[in-house]
Amino acid sequence: MAYISFQPKDYFNTKLYSGNGVSGTGITGVGFKPDWLWTKERSSTSSHTSTDIVRGANVSMNQNSNGAQGTETQSIMSFDSDGFTVGSGGGVNQNSQTYVGWCWLAGGSQGSSNTDGTINTTYTSANTTSGFSISTVTLSGSGNQTFGHGLGVKPSLVIFKCTSHAETWKVYHSSLSSPASKYLQLDTNDGAGNASNIWGAGMTSSTVGVNVGVLGTAGQDYVAYCFAPVNGYSAMGMYKGNANVNGPFLYTGMKPALFLVKKSSDAGEDWGIYDNKRNTYNEVDIALFPNATTIDTNVGDGVDFCSNGVKIKDAGGELNSDGEYYIYMSFAEAPLVSSNNIPITAR
Repeated sequence: MAYISFQPKDYFNTKLYSGNGVSGTGITGVGFKPDWLWTKERSSTSSHTSTDIVRGANVSMNQNSNGAQGTETQSIMSFDSDGFTVGSGGGVNQNSQTYVGWCWLAGGSQGSSNTDGTINTTYTSANTTSGFSISTVTLSGSGNQTFGHGLGVKPSLVIFKCTSHAETWKVYHSSLSSPASKYLQLDTNDGAGNASNIWGAGMTSSTVGVNVGVLGTAGQDYVAYCFAPVNGYSAMGMYKGNANVNGPFLYTGMKPALFLVKKSSDAGEDWGIYDNKRNTYNEVDIALFPNATTIDTNVGDGVDFCSNGVKIKDAGGELNSDGEYYIYMSFAEAPLVSSNNIPITAR
């Protein structure tokens, strides 16, 4: 049985809030100072917004777009000890609209340069306890290059985006076949693409592999969000669909707080993101789609969040096409067994 000595909510939390249109509004109740903040307007069609401590609070990109980062003075204004402060921008704080913010803790600061690879990072903020780091890097050279991630273990999922010009969001997932040559795109509904050694020689316990000239461009700036699984807190994996409401069960060793999923074996299905705050009971059937600006959407039967994993309940293509493969990432509300050895109950 999985056991961790920390509270998952101290490293990942979902915050729901309502907009008031007032610049400088503090959003509290996260429980920590977020290092990566992913926000989405739930009740209208503003873009997803990605902001982090390494690039700076007022510098953002949109997960549903391939565009470069921009300075947004009325978006996320600051990261605070118990949450964050929003400006008056409609994407984060339009009056009478509702929002979600998914919050992760990395190293707690901008960090410093990591020199483990062939290319030094500009900054790396890493948390080895929770298996999450953020790095910014300017690519150089050509062919197989590496840069450090600071986790001390091999990442299973990497989200990689050019910040200085328009390029698609690339996603590495270790469960894909020949993962060093496979990639997904967070801003599209495409299935897994194939490009020989796009991730260079692949991932190691200290470095991210990149093939400069295939994955990215020399002289351009990038950000990498790197995740390694931690028993009882986070899990990354793959499952095969059966087109049945009695779908696959995904053992994660925890009671999930968030579930991110994508059909990888074929195109045409959106990424889906589900959490325990927008649905406080099973079925968890309200989704947002990282590659689209769609509002909160009821997908049908959705999934169940169980004490030890995720049960697929939907027979539709986004979650469960027969014979198709899906990659996922999940974070915990609670481990399967708590620090005082008490089993966690289901919802």
